[in-house]
Amino acid sequence: MSTIRILVVDDHPVVRDGIIGMVSSDPEVEVVGEAGDGAEAVRLARVLEPDVVLMDLRMPGTDGVAAIREFARLGIPARVVVLTTYDGDADVLPAIEAGATGYLLKDAPRDDLLRAIRAAAAGEAVLAPSVASRLVNRVRTPESSALTSRELEVLALVADGATNRAAGQRLHLSEATVKTHLLSIYAKLGVGDRAAAVAEGFRRGLLGG
Repeated sequence: MSTIRILVVDDHPVVRDGIIGMVSSDPEVEVVGEAGDGAEAVRLARVLEPDVVLMDLRMPGTDGVAAIREFARLGIPARVVVLTTYDGDADVLPAIEAGATGYLLKDAPRDDLLRAIRAAAAGEAVLAPSVASRLVNRVRTPESSALTSRELEVLALVADGATNRAAGQRLHLSEATVKTHLLSIYAKLGVGDRAAAVAEGFRRGLLGG
């Protein structure tokens, strides 16, 4: 089984060391590099071609959101999981809009972090519970709290075990568009991952069976 190549980005060396220590003990994870700011992260990502980037948000110079936008502009395929101490709207929403695949807080347990890394490598989105709550508060209006017909289609396919890519092929959507729908589904249902979304979908009667 191939390993998941990780780039760790944080402006504090001690924090980088701690993150590397947490993830590198997993045989499925290989830390291929570390960066102290967003600009260095972009340079290294182009050279090292990591599968997943663990990205801090608030850094001197080029911050995390700017780096995520630059990844998208340059077509860097690495999935970005934000790993930060901040879960306020001003941090969460720009990061997700810029293209982050996941958003975790630095106090997340090791198992949650590794689960997020694996999910991101597979193209899935993962949100910390507090982040999901933030997003659901942003969309909780009578008009927008209900899932759209397209979101219901995506949720049904996920419940059937479809990957993002397979769901996109079925619905004639790009994989990125499917991920955007999933993030909206997570926010509206107040959940943080695919399994919880499916469970909540069944609980609310949105899914048959």
